[in-house]
Amino acid sequence: MHNQNHSDLSEYVPAAYMRRGFLTDFHGSAGTALITKDKAYLWTDSRYYNEASLRLDASQWDLMKQGMKDVPSINKFLSDAAKSHYRETSKPLKVGIDAFVHSATFAKELTEAFDSAAKDIEVTNGDASPTIGEIDTLDGQQNMVDSIWEGRPELPKNPFRVHPLEYAGASVTDKVAKIRLQMKEKKATLTVFSALDDIAYLFNVRCMGDVETCPVGIAYATISNDEVTLYCDPEKVAPEAVSEHLKESGVTVKPYDSIVPDVKAHLASDAKNKVWIDSARSNYALSRVVPKASLVDAQNPVTPMKACKNIAEMEGMRRAHIVDGAAMAHFIAWLENAIVSEGRSVSEVEIDEVLTGFRAKQPGFNECSFPTIAGVGPNGAIVHYRAAEGSELLKYLDKTSPILIDSGGQYDYGTTDVTRTWHFGEASDEFRDVYTRVLKGNIGVDTMVFPVWISLEDTPGFVLDVLARKSLWEAGLDYGHGTGHGVGAALNVHEGPHSISPRFGNKEGLKAGMVTSNEPGFYDDGNFGIRIENLLEIVDTVSSKDESDEPPSKKRRTDSKRFLKFGKLTMIPIQKNLIDVSLMTKAELDWLDDYHEEVLAKVRPLLEEGTPAMDWLVKSCEKIERL
Repeated sequence: MHNQNHSDLSEYVPAAYMRRGFLTDFHGSAGTALITKDKAYLWTDSRYYNEASLRLDASQWDLMKQGMKDVPSINKFLSDAAKSHYRETSKPLKVGIDAFVHSATFAKELTEAFDSAAKDIEVTNGDASPTIGEIDTLDGQQNMVDSIWEGRPELPKNPFRVHPLEYAGASVTDKVAKIRLQMKEKKATLTVFSALDDIAYLFNVRCMGDVETCPVGIAYATISNDEVTLYCDPEKVAPEAVSEHLKESGVTVKPYDSIVPDVKAHLASDAKNKVWIDSARSNYALSRVVPKASLVDAQNPVTPMKACKNIAEMEGMRRAHIVDGAAMAHFIAWLENAIVSEGRSVSEVEIDEVLTGFRAKQPGFNECSFPTIAGVGPNGAIVHYRAAEGSELLKYLDKTSPILIDSGGQYDYGTTDVTRTWHFGEASDEFRDVYTRVLKGNIGVDTMVFPVWISLEDTPGFVLDVLARKSLWEAGLDYGHGTGHGVGAALNVHEGPHSISPRFGNKEGLKAGMVTSNEPGFYDDGNFGIRIENLLEIVDTVSSKDESDEPPSKKRRTDSKRFLKFGKLTMIPIQKNLIDVSLMTKAELDWLDDYHEEVLAKVRPLLEEGTPAMDWLVKSCEKIERL
């Protein structure tokens, strides 16, 4: 059981779909609950080991730490259970799932795991391997969790709003035309979109309230050779501006639940029709109605379009980060004064509220881009911690402890995500050592120049990940999460298809126009957490120098590739007195001074002279003292 929308298997979901959270009290963005006749299990990854351990009732749930030695994947666990069950009963193990909340990929991989495990079953007379496991989609039945969920929230029906062309940078008509060209290449007659951010991008609409912190609305969409269709609740397109925008764009609006019948009807209308579905981002209920011979299973065409921002989108992202820098200057000036000058102890909840309040004063602010993480001391080691009033975990910040604050804003024109670790007292040598190593990792990624091979693959993000960890590894330290994720332009704060991670599975190449986070960290459970995160844009740079006069032995091929580098988006100072200068190279200290010079130049015009925010910004951007 996942926390997921019917349509897109989103990371963040409406309260009505938080079934796993209702069952387990674990609300992390990644996790799967499995209930058998006599036990209950929860799988989650290293980002959430700490949080899940704190949230789960150990008498009821077994925590399965994905990636740990001797912890099987859920597919391996179920296939082993299926073998045992078949040997005992000679009957297949039935696994019940809601087809609307599990991906087509999950169903396919589980079926393949069953088939592979069946080969271990002894058969006679050359019989084929038996069926030892089956997926039961419980068609026509209410989701089992819903049947026991008293007070389940209503499904949201918030209206869309038009995302103006000045921020979108491309019209719906232009986007549809590009998609139809790709459909022609793949011989697809219908393309189905399930991911909510893909749909918001495609139709130049946004929504507030359906999914907390994500400006998307619950919907499906399809594009055929002669029709563009949006499937959603009619209340979502009720505003006149929205309905007129969609009408002018040639979009037909149909009921949300019509998507599956319409896909079936399209296939039935012509035996040669083919449907393009990205099974990794589509639920099983939708993909299973398309026969294999009629399926084009590939990354959907919106995903790469959305990832590479156009000129207008990138301008909006840059503006959002400068505005965000002004909000953060006001906030940290307030927080430092409260802790150092007033001698207060400030709760994590108040910190969250005040920070959001300063962002809310900025033009175009709509909401946070994800629930703010404000973790004092040991709570900073809970990677996706969220403070709550009355929680036994709630802590107060004073001069004795550090705080990790990971936060961001959704603006009309862009999305931000930044992490800083602050300490307003006397940090220990150990803390300063680790903090400096994390910063060195951030700088290592930020300053990397990497090639784009014209005739081969682009450089994938995992190639750069080692740069973020090098200094930590030298001290025998590491962190369990990835280093970078894509970020949407006035869209979801976590966006694919690229990433920077030690896991080699994502081979998506890094391309000009993409935005990525750069967030190395370190977490000492029960003590502290450190993370320094900036967002970066990927931009072209000059390729190798002209080497025409070099002797043949020294010439290198440069005509087959160009080079990319990172441009800075986040405009927020890094606390200098936490840095052990002896660990830093001259180039790294120069980087820090140059970064702060850029921050000051861009954020200063948004602040008033003589204000606490301006005084804090100027002081924070002064050149660092060197040995």
